[in-house]
Amino acid sequence: MRVFMFPGQGSQYVGMGKAAYDASLAAKRVFQIAEEITGIALKRLCFEGPLEELTRTINLQPALTAVNLAVFEALREKGFEAEIFCGHSLGEYSALYASGVISLEDTFRLVLKRGELMEEAATQRPGEMYAIIGLARERLAEIVSESQKYGIVALANHNSPVQIVITGEKEATSRAASLAKEAGAKKVVKLKVSGAYHSPLMTEAAQKFQKFLEKIPFKRPSKHFFSNVSASREEDPVRIKDLMGKQMESPVRWVEEIENIFAFGGREFIEVGPKNVLAGLVKKILPSGKISLRTLEDPKILEN
Repeated sequence: MRVFMFPGQGSQYVGMGKAAYDASLAAKRVFQIAEEITGIALKRLCFEGPLEELTRTINLQPALTAVNLAVFEALREKGFEAEIFCGHSLGEYSALYASGVISLEDTFRLVLKRGELMEEAATQRPGEMYAIIGLARERLAEIVSESQKYGIVALANHNSPVQIVITGEKEATSRAASLAKEAGAKKVVKLKVSGAYHSPLMTEAAQKFQKFLEKIPFKRPSKHFFSNVSASREEDPVRIKDLMGKQMESPVRWVEEIENIFAFGGREFIEVGPKNVLAGLVKKILPSGKISLRTLEDPKILEN
């Protein structure tokens, strides 16, 4: 089965989405609806920048979602579709739309509100995130536990067998990052984010978002949808809504999710959106001889 994967924050760059926009009427419609719903000049931000303005969480969440879905609609316009959908963090909202759970308009209402609340939370309760590469999960969990005496710090995203992200308050998280380096981590990278996403620092924002979610109708997926929070295939719209309410303060269980998609029959993994971050992670998770892997950002690639 073919799997469409949608990237989240960190995949952005100035110029993203332009190829899909130029190639497809369906992609143009995505940007038009996105701008109408959000009131943000998303085409200008995505195609021209500046990067600093594009990278602001409040702008980036709708912008990246517009690009993901512009590429998706351009591919669908050419008859290129998938059976399974998933996304990483913010990318999960693109997967919800693509699998038929929410409307295009509601997708942009949700990511706009999510961006506002996460930016507000990052301002009120600043934090940091670090990618820890090459350290066993069990050892990193011990380090995080030790560092909690200095403040809030947690395991955030289990991105690949060798890459785990930690998140939390600045002192506790930077101490955990230093200890991880001392414990033999091959690399410790501070992420360019404004807040401690997927941590308890997002709890208040998550609670506000859950109230906003109540107004948004969720349908049963028409295609297979896999969740970051449960790492499993989800079919019940009530449960999916509940999981999305918890998502911004919960770890992204990407390794388990991809393994479960593979066990379910996913074999052709395609990253739909800017860059190739998720394809790189999947390469580290699944046996290379048993899957095909590609990225599709420019729909013209299908013509080759």
